[in-house]
Amino acid sequence: MNSMSLAFSLRASPGSCSNYTGAGEGPRRPFVKWAGGKRQLLPQLLSHVPEKFGRYFEPFVGGGALFFALRPPSAVLTDVNERLIRTYRGVRNDVDGVIRRLEEFRHEESFYYQQRDRDIDAGTDADVAAWFIYLNKVGFNGLYRVNRNNRFNVPFGRHKNPTICDEATLRACSAALQKAHLEKTDFADAVADAVEGDLVYFDPPYVPLSDTANFTKYTSGGFGTDDQERLRDLALSLKQRGVHVILSNSSAARDLYEGFTTTEVSATRLVNSKVTGRGAITELVIR
Repeated sequence: MNSMSLAFSLRASPGSCSNYTGAGEGPRRPFVKWAGGKRQLLPQLLSHVPEKFGRYFEPFVGGGALFFALRPPSAVLTDVNERLIRTYRGVRNDVDGVIRRLEEFRHEESFYYQQRDRDIDAGTDADVAAWFIYLNKVGFNGLYRVNRNNRFNVPFGRHKNPTICDEATLRACSAALQKAHLEKTDFADAVADAVEGDLVYFDPPYVPLSDTANFTKYTSGGFGTDDQERLRDLALSLKQRGVHVILSNSSAARDLYEGFTTTEVSATRLVNSKVTGRGAITELVIR
């Protein structure tokens, strides 16, 4: 399947636990909405994906839009957000259990806060996955945010009828993840084994456009200037080794990536805690 057909295949209609038929390979979309997610930019990203590559690496996996569009046979998907990685493992290893749990969850404010306050880290991967997906679908604007104590603190959302359990997507994602290596680790360690011909896609927390636009709290540690510079140096090192590298970042990263090839793309950002932080912005695809 070529890049254009991959992009068009993303238009499949949403499924639900009540009407999933199991026909075909399922939709090529993520099972969670993520701040800075790349579904809308897939045609631009796919145009930079080499026709042939070895292993696929995505160290800031987030919603994994490019991974689920490509469905490569061999992939290393990592993140420093342990709950996110456990969610991926839960969907990969026990999608039936995740679906069963989600079928019991209710779109009610009191139930939402009851779930939000759970000591979820003590549960199984399926428990974590159902909890994570539920909060993502029902919480305010699909945001994942934690405080310094790693406590999820997003308020109840304003959704009329959210699809809590999208069975078609969950099963399709579970199938795509079967041969993926999933690990919580730093981005540099994640690509340590990348060799010539492999493909690495970096989609880190962006360089902020302003002092007030900085949002890095999808983990309690954040992602600062030193991390951005370390990422740039790593990307250059990988390119020098013959690894295919694609990066996404804000237009504020242009000077940071001087000497790289940059392409401007227009994106509409909908996942933000502030209304003023949403809307059309210019981003960079860097190679």
